[in-house]
Amino acid sequence: MATASKQPPTDALPNVNGSVRVEIFDQVYNLRGSDADYILKLAEYVDGKMRAVSQQTATVDSVRLAVLAALNIADEYHLLKRRLEKSSPEAQQRASKLASALDEVLQDGRRTG
Repeated sequence: MATASKQPPTDALPNVNGSVRVEIFDQVYNLRGSDADYILKLAEYVDGKMRAVSQQTATVDSVRLAVLAALNIADEYHLLKRRLEKSSPEAQQRASKLASALDEVLQDGRRTG
């Protein structure tokens, strides 16, 4: 399971940017975004997907596991997107807001690596 915490400030680098320290599949990442709890949930979800894939395959290559987990998540996303296209305008608006929030977290994560 993913472990995650808000990164404590240090004397040299104060935590003014909302950095969140997460661990996904035994790798530590410092991510930034507007909603730390949401980032933690995402990290836990990705960690769970990677661990599930690792149990189903013989590979120990973490990059390969990440790609397989990403494909599983993309499949879930596209199935939900297809269902959403058949749903109400209110549901579509909410999904759009959630997708924007996810895009923001992913953009910030790429910047902080």
